Amino acid sequence: MAAKKAPRPAVIADVAKLAGVSVPTVSRVLTGAARVRPEKERLVLDAIAKLNYRPSATARALASRQSHTIAIVAGNTSQYGYAETIRGIEEEARADGYTVTITVVETVEPDEVERAVALVLDQSPAGVVVLKFDPPGVAVLDSLPRDVPVVAVSGVRSRDVPQAVLDESRAAEALTEHLLGLGHRTVHHVRVPPSRREDGRTTGWRRALKHAGIEPPALYEATWSPASGRAIGHDIARDPEVTAVFCGNDEIAMGVIKGLSDAGVKVPDDVSVAGFDDHPLAAMWSPALTTVRQDFVGLGVRSFELLRGAMSGDEARRTSTALPELIVRESTGAPHPR
Repeated sequence: MAAKKAPRPAVIADVAKLAGVSVPTVSRVLTGAARVRPEKERLVLDAIAKLNYRPSATARALASRQSHTIAIVAGNTSQYGYAETIRGIEEEARADGYTVTITVVETVEPDEVERAVALVLDQSPAGVVVLKFDPPGVAVLDSLPRDVPVVAVSGVRSRDVPQAVLDESRAAEALTEHLLGLGHRTVHHVRVPPSRREDGRTTGWRRALKHAGIEPPALYEATWSPASGRAIGHDIARDPEVTAVFCGNDEIAMGVIKGLSDAGVKVPDDVSVAGFDDHPLAAMWSPALTTVRQDFVGLGVRSFELLRGAMSGDEARRTSTALPELIVRESTGAPHPR
């Protein structure tokens, strides 16, 4: 007969569920770093007793501010920008003697966000870096307790936490102006999923067109999959009015170029296509991709520098911003009638 498995030890999310409170509230009771209403504190303490919950050694370390763990929260770890940003954080944190953990949150469903926050708090990190390039990252950032040092990483500055930012809006504006300067009457935009209603790449594109007195055309909506870009390329091939396309990232731009090629439409002779990020394959693509170079590793390094200040109680510097660089290659040129 197989031996019975030992029951799973209670975790902080179990305490929160039994007490009917949020995970951050349980964290505040455990650390004493912020006041909790007496009635809620009693619910939490009763739940701890019923579940025989025992905070981990790292939780006790957090209370004495001696934790040597940094938590990273991301909605994705496979996309180029996410992976390179995480690499920058890891390298800098490990050089400072910290262990790095990564928690992935894929949706904005409350249970999923609560699970992610619980996983982070169970590690009792000295600090947390949240990649808020997408809605799940934004949701986790909004749910983390204020008594844990947190830094956000994004392309748009928002919320009252220290943030490392790549100024996507200004870079997208410069890229759109470049395409207009080649003689295109307008620039169409293939948008990748935004973190909120609209991200900086779309905002910069829209602003450049309006400054030029051009009404922005309807958006093409892509997923994170290059295959969605290929399908959009098929659609663009059927519209001879489209002569310039700015894609939300390089992988989508590559998909668009493939879709155009499927239909016999040449880049840049018939349609100019530009990407964003400067993926390692962008320069090797055919034609080599005009894009915006984002220093994601540097973004990760800058985010940890801000977190180092937050963990030490020195938050004099709360924002670190860098402007990405326009890289002009072979995929864009002057318009020609189709």
